[in-house]
Amino acid sequence: MYPLRSLMKEISKVIYKLLGWTYVGGLPEGITKAVMIIAPHTSNWDFMYGKLYVWIKQIPVSIIIKKEAFFWPTGGLLKKVGGIPIDRDKKGNTVGQIAALFKVHNPFFLGITPEGTRKKRDEWKRGFYYIAMEAKVPLIMSYLDYGKKEAGIGPIFYPTGDYEADLKVIQDFYRGKTARYPEQFNL
Repeated sequence: MYPLRSLMKEISKVIYKLLGWTYVGGLPEGITKAVMIIAPHTSNWDFMYGKLYVWIKQIPVSIIIKKEAFFWPTGGLLKKVGGIPIDRDKKGNTVGQIAALFKVHNPFFLGITPEGTRKKRDEWKRGFYYIAMEAKVPLIMSYLDYGKKEAGIGPIFYPTGDYEADLKVIQDFYRGKTARYPEQFNL
């Protein structure tokens, strides 16, 4: 293990303990590529708690961030914490472009918030599902539960191609998880 990673792991554990948070679960053996569902997502604090979790569990999670956020001096920092710039204005197959990242990186875990925003949405965006389908990787159901002050990884789910049926199973897992702002989390 690299010294900096080891240090970040120990610092993250101390921060979780000071904040009264716990961490549960982890990656199952043999999983080296997956789309990580990150939900609920209603606050900027979700990034901090989630990043501490992946440092504790030593999971190299990447996240897609709009390219406009990659400006000096924060652009380098965003890349260091796993940020991958995406041009949302570029026409074309965004799902295919993102799914192609799984072919060139190993291990590769892509964290996606299906809500797409911290504001309340009527329904989840579908990109996370179709990226996993195209890349032929499982979905990992990760979560932050502010009610329990717990971060964790739940079941691994292999998409079947029936989005509606699969979404019901996925969202059922998140029922009972408390968002930082519960009124903004919608299943």
